[in-house]
Amino acid sequence: MEKMDIGLIGLAVMGQNLALNMARNGFRVAVYNRTPEVTQAYLAGPAVGTGILPAFDPAELAAALRPPRAVMLMVKAGAAVDAVIESVAPQLQPGDVIIDGGNSHFRDTERRIAALSPSGIRFLGMGISGGEEGALRGPSIMPGGDREAYEAVERVFTAIAARVNGEPCVAYLGPGGSGHFVKMVHNGIEYAVMQLIAEVYDLLAHGLGFSAAELSAIFQAWNEGPLESFLIEITGRVLAHTDPESGKPLVDLVLDQASQKGTGKWTSQEALDLGTPVPTISAAVEARSLSAHLAEREAMARAFPRAAAPQGVGSRDSHGFSPQAREALVTAAGAGLYAATVLAYAQGMALLRAASREHGYGLDLSEIARIWRGGCIIRARLLEEVRRAFAEDPDLPSLALWPPFQEALSKGMDSLRKTLHTTIDLGVPTPALSSALAVFDGQRSQRLPANLIQALRDYFGAHTFRRMDREGTFHSDWGRGRG
Repeated sequence: MEKMDIGLIGLAVMGQNLALNMARNGFRVAVYNRTPEVTQAYLAGPAVGTGILPAFDPAELAAALRPPRAVMLMVKAGAAVDAVIESVAPQLQPGDVIIDGGNSHFRDTERRIAALSPSGIRFLGMGISGGEEGALRGPSIMPGGDREAYEAVERVFTAIAARVNGEPCVAYLGPGGSGHFVKMVHNGIEYAVMQLIAEVYDLLAHGLGFSAAELSAIFQAWNEGPLESFLIEITGRVLAHTDPESGKPLVDLVLDQASQKGTGKWTSQEALDLGTPVPTISAAVEARSLSAHLAEREAMARAFPRAAAPQGVGSRDSHGFSPQAREALVTAAGAGLYAATVLAYAQGMALLRAASREHGYGLDLSEIARIWRGGCIIRARLLEEVRRAFAEDPDLPSLALWPPFQEALSKGMDSLRKTLHTTIDLGVPTPALSSALAVFDGQRSQRLPANLIQALRDYFGAHTFRRMDREGTFHSDWGRGRG
């Protein structure tokens, strides 16, 4: 029997679609799922006529592969990955490759690399973004780990990746858990941008009274300009969709509790460990957590109801804003959203740089931006500028200092302030938008109030301080003991 090019374990939607993508691009694929019925249904359904070969245990899968054998895992992150590795590793030989394509924590990836190293089995931690459609048509792929292991499977992933301007959205990123670290930060940026979009939606829908249909048109128009991105595009689509049963916009019937799988939280935790501020990402994580506390929110809403929108005289809508005022606020909200989005990407790229230095990953930020331009959830027009920025200046301290972004922020921050003034007046919560403005103002402040914080630390804990007017470390009694 002809040997297969690659094996894939885990036939949930992502695994099924990746296998189809590989087969469509000319690769011979063997698949295994812990539940045989799932494998049988797949071969009798989506995989009919593809040449995909079923296997019903790890030994059968390994025997079907040509050496060096490559086995890709598409299973739930955590203990399930370890269990699959434990079952498949004894079937492999030195030089064979295991690829974890799930959302594993980068430290787990590094632990697995170390555990497999004595056996000679090579391990890749591979971030994959694009959802089920991306897996089928072309995702963004972020591999890290053993470089020779990646070279052994490079042709497969180059073929199945998304393409922008003819370039595949995949690149070897670095050693260890670098691939999964980059995917984690990708997801953190995704959390932030989704929250920023949701806050603008909240302002326009519940503060200014726009209908879902009107909002769909606004987001579609924004997607024709600097805000062009996958997330803006699908926001327009979601807002346009009508529930066939009730005839109402389906989005208005969706319960306001946002789930999360942990990658956003990991991003915030690692940022804290590295001392790199990512407040917009962290605000987005906390906003999802807040949304989960529905009973508490309902009680608070009864105790502290939102004030009615201000009413005026003349030609006004039911929310108290004239048509001209509403139009001006839409314009400001769009410009403010773009500015905040740039700052969210800037925070993510700064975290990648800090991690690269801390963990010795040697990350190329320009390459990361390049492979994010297509296939992935955070693909956006602005990523071409991000790619150019770090290609021309790898040591650029912040994306905010790249001339095109500097110009956009100089214009956009006034719009963000105007938007936030309105949200404050209306009681519309905007933790992510507010955090973007706060960190921007903090980063451009030559003098922060941290001097008082350090003075207080010295007062109660003798933690010492440095002075602006002389060298050295100092401690003061701060007047204690005086009458």
